[in-house]
Amino acid sequence: MSLLYSSAIPTERIAAIEAALVKAFNTADVTSISLLAGGLSGSAVYKIVTGGQPYVLKLITPNNAIAIPDSLTLAATAGIAPALRYEDKQQGIVISDFIENKPVRGIFAPDKLAVELGGAIRTLHEIPYNGEGKDLFETVDGMIEQFRKTNMLSGPLFDECFQHYETIRSRYPRTASDKVFSHNDLNPSNILCDGEKIWIIDWDVASLNDRYVDLANAANFFVQTKEQESALLHAYFNGAVDDHKMARFYVMRQVCRIIYSLLMFQLALQQKPAGYEHDQQMEGNDLRAFGSLMALGKLSLAAYEGQFMYGKALFNEAVQQMRTSRFADAIAQFE
Repeated sequence: MSLLYSSAIPTERIAAIEAALVKAFNTADVTSISLLAGGLSGSAVYKIVTGGQPYVLKLITPNNAIAIPDSLTLAATAGIAPALRYEDKQQGIVISDFIENKPVRGIFAPDKLAVELGGAIRTLHEIPYNGEGKDLFETVDGMIEQFRKTNMLSGPLFDECFQHYETIRSRYPRTASDKVFSHNDLNPSNILCDGEKIWIIDWDVASLNDRYVDLANAANFFVQTKEQESALLHAYFNGAVDDHKMARFYVMRQVCRIIYSLLMFQLALQQKPAGYEHDQQMEGNDLRAFGSLMALGKLSLAAYEGQFMYGKALFNEAVQQMRTSRFADAIAQFE
């Protein structure tokens, strides 16, 4: 087990991990271990190899009973998350199957990917769930309040965006039947593909939520055209798509862009170099420019500049979309 001692595994957690491995695999022998990139949850995630097979080892703060929610077991049982091999809430240890990820955009053509995502999200939302979830708009309200208090960015653009958000907040339907078991963070880091099937990982923030949150988040990362939007929703609703559903979906896409932009600003604030002044310029920061810089390796979401620019790009996209006639028509659907 010497590999654990020479790796990034915290020394104080090695004994508990060894015990977990013995319970899961009847051996504590690990032949390889490497740190994996994770989502926004902050948990330490590793790829380990034991018995010639790769697995994922996730370490969460010990004694945090809610850190490993039952949602992980539910998702694995439903076959939408990798198989769960071991979990211990007291020790904060999870071991699950490792998916040899192949980029979904390379496996599925755009229209087919929209269909696959719609089917995967439908499977997720069909999972029976008795847990709770905080009201979506209360969460966004808190994020906006926190953002305003930082004074990192301000101006007419932000006032305009938050005025549009208030319109959404006051008119968006709150339908009990649309509260479902939701992942809440369907970004590309959490959507894997083994070459045939889509898998979803990182269930730390899963809860009861509006069904359109998962649909909107997936669309914001993977859907580019109205045709793909239609393909996603038709796969999810088994073809039963009307103007009202399309309106809720489109409006929620903007809410989710606001959420992710504010999350990026939060991360950037934590990463900001001492004495550095935030660039107040919003113009010219769009998703296409950001994507080009990411592709060239000139930006990273692990660093301040990448987080800050991505936040701006997402915010600008939300505002641009909320200025359109399509947005006005969607809001009119809620009257």
